[in-house]
Amino acid sequence: MDETLNVLVVDDEAILRNLLDKILKREGYSVFLAQSAMEALQTLSDNKIDIVLSDVKMPEMDGFALLRKIKEEHPGVGTIMMTGYEDAFSVKDALLLGADDYITKPFKSIEVSMIIERAYWRSLANKRKAESTLRQ
Repeated sequence: MDETLNVLVVDDEAILRNLLDKILKREGYSVFLAQSAMEALQTLSDNKIDIVLSDVKMPEMDGFALLRKIKEEHPGVGTIMMTGYEDAFSVKDALLLGADDYITKPFKSIEVSMIIERAYWRSLANKRKAESTLRQ
């Protein structure tokens, strides 16, 4: 891929946000950070974001509510949900709500890059499919 992807990391834990910031910048991504879903929505409104990597469990607005808002207001943005443990219900719910992928914590840095690339291509394919349907 030739262009730099803009990735928004949403997590209420500063340690994880900063870790993902370092991992993703090292991999060549442009990174935006948000500590809450509300801050993430503002960042999405103000910037061109390709992928959102969001924690599921956050205070005020959880990751599922954020996912719904993203799909309504920014349907072309790829979404990846993070969960602290492999909770089959959380994973299933995220995918049913339209998440492009998920990752469980703890994770390896190589996993993050692979999942972001996969989610990007999946969201791009979905966007093209939707545009094709609209033209018909």
